[in-house]
Amino acid sequence: MSKAIVQKITPHLWFDKEAKEATEFYVSIFPNSRITNVTTIHNTPSSDCDIVSFELSGQPFMAISAGPFFKFNESISFMVHCDTQEEIDYYWQKLSAVPEAEQCGWLKDKYGLSWQVVPTVMGEMMKDKDEKKIARVTEAFLKMKKFDIATLQKAYAGQ
Repeated sequence: MSKAIVQKITPHLWFDKEAKEATEFYVSIFPNSRITNVTTIHNTPSSDCDIVSFELSGQPFMAISAGPFFKFNESISFMVHCDTQEEIDYYWQKLSAVPEAEQCGWLKDKYGLSWQVVPTVMGEMMKDKDEKKIARVTEAFLKMKKFDIATLQKAYAGQ
């Protein structure tokens, strides 16, 4: 019997009843994504329990439908790094379902999971040694819901 390679750390998401539905939704959005296994365990304390293994952009995840005992909150989010404004717009349109939760590139999807849709270039801007550039970028993004790369670049350049 060959030994399977296991990811050292795999995010695990708890849903009330929607693990299969949510994973189908997520894999439809991200390229290089797929559901790798679904197991249903019967007669658990929360009735039948679906356990779903899946990959988003090649990253392994697991999801479970195990009852209404726990809910997502903003203390945990997944960052989606985007190279273009078109990517930001795409992920924002697909994932955002709670407009009042939108702030500084953060959004919440229809399952209550928080995501950060961020431009890759912003990470480089925030590593700059010039504190004035960082302050201008910070001031610009604090006013945003969805990030606008052109506005961030102008702030970085001091325009």
